[in-house]
Amino acid sequence: MRITNRTRLPLLVFFLSLLFAAPAFAVDLDSAKAQGLVGEKLSGYVGIVTKAPSPELKAMVDEINLRRRASYQEIASKTAGASLNAVEKLAAEKLIKKTPSGQYVEKAPGQWIKKP
Repeated sequence: MRITNRTRLPLLVFFLSLLFAAPAFAVDLDSAKAQGLVGEKLSGYVGIVTKAPSPELKAMVDEINLRRRASYQEIASKTAGASLNAVEKLAAEKLIKKTPSGQYVEKAPGQWIKKP
């Protein structure tokens, strides 16, 4: 394909837009926690801390929570006498304990604090 002056500018604009848009799509759980967008909930799931989450952030949180729930359910079914709720609570304790200082954790339902 031959790039002419007529196609050069639109291609440049396209590639520059990808360059600047890439960080918006590259949010992962660790960076979202570090940015204060999400935190660990008392239920063992990830919660959104920010007031106006992007659709991408919401989709990421939903996907992570679906995977966590499946994992918790699998553990509960393999552990005699363990309920899903018990596994969720234990996971929450461990996840909140290992959350670094300065990131958000849920103190009470819907109440977020920065971990000291």
